[in-house]
Amino acid sequence: MGRTVTATPLPASIDGIAARLRAAGCVFAEEEARLLLEAARTPAELAEMVERRVAGLPLEHVLGWVEFAGRRLAVAEGVFVPRRRTELLAREAAALARPGSVVVDLCCGCGAVGVAVAAAVPGVELHAADVDPAAVRCARRNVAAVGGRVYEGDLDAPLPTRLAGRVDLLVANAPYVPTDAVGLMPPEARLHEPRVALDGGPDGLDVQRRVAAAAPRWLAPTGRLLIETSQRQAPHTAAAIAAAGLTARVVRDAELDATVVVGSR
Repeated sequence: MGRTVTATPLPASIDGIAARLRAAGCVFAEEEARLLLEAARTPAELAEMVERRVAGLPLEHVLGWVEFAGRRLAVAEGVFVPRRRTELLAREAAALARPGSVVVDLCCGCGAVGVAVAAAVPGVELHAADVDPAAVRCARRNVAAVGGRVYEGDLDAPLPTRLAGRVDLLVANAPYVPTDAVGLMPPEARLHEPRVALDGGPDGLDVQRRVAAAAPRWLAPTGRLLIETSQRQAPHTAAAIAAAGLTARVVRDAELDATVVVGSR
């Protein structure tokens, strides 16, 4: 953010833009070129957007939005971009929600999971929280559209105390990349997304353990905790949930390469 970009003229055609993107290593160059052409309001803006993408900025940061669970959500530079695999977390939560359910989205980022649940199940009471101020600003734009509220602070610390014992669904896409593996991530992630949204500690499970330990305070008697994790880490995530006194089950979607652990009272 705050970086000055010197835009060079380029042909306003999908083929011309795609060639530049392909040369920069963009795998889906034609599709990205089409999206950039649709988003730009002027040739100068288009040229600047292409330059930013060629320089390595994530496409979603260049466009200012990300598509998640069929919706376009605002996302700004420096904010974690929700992955498609996280749609499993949203889908599982939506399947358990009912109108009137109290839903809390921890480590919410731009608010993607909570918004997807609220859009799928009208009438839920949505609350979301994140420690990163930039993410909170984005989330407030997105969550307001479905009538929810967003709080800034560490995990559950900023949640209203009135929610204690009332939460039907506590969902968390907490960071779960081991510290030593963050440097191995694609540049788009490790250079342009906040480390706090990626680094899960030495084994990747530090934040998940904290979420699991906090969950019993907030969950209603029939409430559930849902945490995204990796297939390899799932047994350890389940153990953390079990240590909090909940019964854990693992949900896997091979097509999305997604894994969620669900904890129940």
